[in-house]
Amino acid sequence: MADAAYGLWPLVILNTLLFAVFAASFFHPKTTRDWRAMGAYSAFLVALFTEMYGIPLTVYLLGSWLGSSFPLLKDTHAGGHLWNDLTNWQGDPHLSPFHLASYVAIGTGFWLIATAWKHLHAAAQHDELAVTGPYAWVRHPQYDGFLLIMIGFLLQWPTIPTLIMFPVLVYVYLRLARSEERDVAAHFGQQWTGYAARTPAFWPTLRPRTSPHGSARGKTRDPQQPAIRR
Repeated sequence: MADAAYGLWPLVILNTLLFAVFAASFFHPKTTRDWRAMGAYSAFLVALFTEMYGIPLTVYLLGSWLGSSFPLLKDTHAGGHLWNDLTNWQGDPHLSPFHLASYVAIGTGFWLIATAWKHLHAAAQHDELAVTGPYAWVRHPQYDGFLLIMIGFLLQWPTIPTLIMFPVLVYVYLRLARSEERDVAAHFGQQWTGYAARTPAFWPTLRPRTSPHGSARGKTRDPQQPAIRR
């Protein structure tokens, strides 16, 4: 192998665990549905870091096909930054527009997961529907956070497996979101119906559709019913 930066399997395991535990500390998974969301995210991390530090399968495949057209596409660690190679970026790959954009997306994703959990936890403690903070903009901000993190990694280090996995994971999160919404609708009734009618599921509008104070605050669900995670 041309680059000693590959074949570092302990680093693959360490980075996968680090980013998975870091996300779990923001997300606080409790339900089976939460762990499914974490599992999908963790599978993406395994595929990503296996190619980042283990075996550069994507670089091998594309290098044999596009190597003559893109001389920067080599089986070195720097060559794994495919967007830089395909656009002929000559500078430090860690300072390219793609890499800098990835930092913003990953950081925003973690921030969104953490901030949404605080509002969700506060609402659950008062037996209320979470409608403030990120929940005033979208109904599923934590899933948006996971998707932003994955988009950030795709900007930084795209691979064939992760590019294939990403639309599959989007579909998984859509199914999880719909399942959650059925449970929440059953518990909160018209309160949820009104909130869902005002607030988009994933893609925010230019301004929050729910007031900062949340029109649903003060309306509590049946205390005999279990709290809903999100």
